[in-house]
Amino acid sequence: MWKIKEWFLHYKEAIRVSLLALFRWTLLAVCTGVLCGGIGTLFHLAVEWVTEQRTEQVWLLWLLPAAGIAITALYKATGCVGKGTNDVLRAVQDGSSVTPWLVPAIFLGTVLTHLCGGSAGREGAALQMGGSIGWNIGRVLHFNNHDCRTATVCGMAAFFSALFGTPLTATLFAMMVVDVGLMLTVAFVPGFLAALIAYSISLKAGIAPTRFVMEAPPLDARTVVRTAVLAMCCAVVAVIFCQMLHFFEHEIPKLLPNPWVRAAAGGAAVVALSYLMGVGRYNGAGMDVIMDAVELEQALPWDFVCKMVLTVLTLSVGFKGGEVVPSFYIGATFGCVVGPLLGLPAGFSAAVGLVCVFCGATNTLVASIVLAAELFSGAGFELMALACGLSYMFSGYHSLYSSQGFRTSKLFSEFLQPKEEK
Repeated sequence: MWKIKEWFLHYKEAIRVSLLALFRWTLLAVCTGVLCGGIGTLFHLAVEWVTEQRTEQVWLLWLLPAAGIAITALYKATGCVGKGTNDVLRAVQDGSSVTPWLVPAIFLGTVLTHLCGGSAGREGAALQMGGSIGWNIGRVLHFNNHDCRTATVCGMAAFFSALFGTPLTATLFAMMVVDVGLMLTVAFVPGFLAALIAYSISLKAGIAPTRFVMEAPPLDARTVVRTAVLAMCCAVVAVIFCQMLHFFEHEIPKLLPNPWVRAAAGGAAVVALSYLMGVGRYNGAGMDVIMDAVELEQALPWDFVCKMVLTVLTLSVGFKGGEVVPSFYIGATFGCVVGPLLGLPAGFSAAVGLVCVFCGATNTLVASIVLAAELFSGAGFELMALACGLSYMFSGYHSLYSSQGFRTSKLFSEFLQPKEEK
C-alpha cells in the first residue's frame, strides 16, 4: 500500500512539473508566434513591395551607394554595428544578450538593400529579427539564461516560418543550425507551435507559402548514381560560396576600413556589375529565377557564378539581407545546367541543387530533407534525402555562419571539441 502511495505521489509531481513546463512553453510560443508572425508578415510585404518598385523603376539601382550610406548611419545610430546572425547563434550557445534594436535595424536595412537592387535574401534577416524578439520575450517573461536560449530558437523558427511558409523546416533549422550534431530538442514543441502561429498569421495576410511543382524521375540505380554525383558537385559549390563570403567579409574591410566609403564604393561596384551581368536578373532575392529553373527548366550557364559574386559583394560591403535565398538561387541554377549533362531532368536537378547547396552551406541535414518535402510536396523524396546526405558529408566543416559549431564528425562516429576548447 505504501509503494502505491509513493508511486502516486511521484507521478503526481511529474505531471505537475510537465504541465507547468507546458504552460510556460505555450505562453512563450503564443507571444513569440504572434509578434514574429505580425512583424514577419509586414517584413515580407515590405520586401515584396520594394522589389516591385525596383522592377518597375530601374533607376532605383543607381541609388544603391546612397542606400549603403543610409544603412551604415542606421546601424551606427542603433548601436548595431557588427551585429548579425552570428550574434543570434552565440545567444543560443552561451546565453549572450541580443539587442532589441537589431529588429528595426535589420528590417529597414534589408528593405533598403532590396529597394535599390542589392543582391541578398531575407531569411538571414528573419533569423536575426526572430532571435532578437525571442530572446527579449524570454527576458520579459523572467526566464533564466538557459530558457532564454530556447526562446531565441523559438523566435528564429517563427520568423522564418512567417516568411517562407515552411513551419516544420523552420523549427528544425533553428534547432540544428547553432551546433551541428547537437539539437536543442526542448525547443521543438514551443518552436513548432510558434512557427505554426506565425505561419497562420502570414496566411491570413494573403501570403502564399513557397511551393514548387516538380516531377521527379523514377527511382532506379541509374538515377540514384546520377543524383549522387550531382549532390557531390553541389557540395563543392556550397564550399566555394562559403569560402568566398568569409574571405571577402574579412578582406574588403581591410582594403576599405572606412565603413562609409566601403558602403558607397561597394554599392557602386554592385551597380556596375549589375549592368555588366544583366540588370534585374541577379539583383534582390531572385525568386523568379529560381521558379524558372525548377518549373520551366530554364537557367543560364553562368547564373550561379554571377549570383554568387554579386551576393558576396553585396553582403561584404555592409548591405543587409541574408544568404539563404541566394543559396537557393545558386543551387537551383547550377543544378538546372549541370543535371542534364548527367542525364537528369533539368527541373528535378534544379530542385536537387536548391536543397543540396542550402544543406552544404548551413549543415542542417534533417531540416534540408524536410525542406525538400515541404517545397516540392514530397516529389522525389528518397532521392532528395540521399542528395542532402551526400552534400552534407562532402561539404566538410564550412558554413555560412562563422559562429556555427561542429559537435560531431561528418564522416566518422566521433565527437568534436567545441570551438573554445580547440
